[in-house]
Amino acid sequence: MAELSELSLSTRLFFRTYRWRKARTVAPLAMSKPLSEASVALISSAGFVAPGQDPFDDGMRGGDFSHRVLPADVDLRSLSESHRSDAFDHSGMRRDPNLAVPLETLRELANEGKIGAVSDAAISLMGSITAPARLLGKTIPLVVDILRQQKSDCALLVPV
Repeated sequence: MAELSELSLSTRLFFRTYRWRKARTVAPLAMSKPLSEASVALISSAGFVAPGQDPFDDGMRGGDFSHRVLPADVDLRSLSESHRSDAFDHSGMRRDPNLAVPLETLRELANEGKIGAVSDAAISLMGSITAPARLLGKTIPLVVDILRQQKSDCALLVPV
């Protein structure tokens, strides 16, 4: 994470003037089964796309609120990163996408019996959404439907 002083003047001004929103707190749900039996989904806001998928639109005002479905068995080296933020160094996750889309780690946990399984697909979102109403109102219900259809028991959220 960058120090504010390390960011460009325009980014520092943005952070100082942005109207931050407060999120409503929701009580977590208890798991209905042990993690060792659970199907775990992955949701990352790193902006990665699989071959053949359109990149996220970095010019969309307020941020691209769409999503991409990544097959759980995707070769992470084949993913392209299209995250719009210039407020952090992207080089680490470009070199090793597992840092931001940790499907390899989830596969290892499943092989070790620490989680039951990796859900059929992972969800990729764009981070740096400065106008989140469309994301919350349109995209998240679609993502929840996908997780329900693939019978995911829980999700690992990876904010970038």
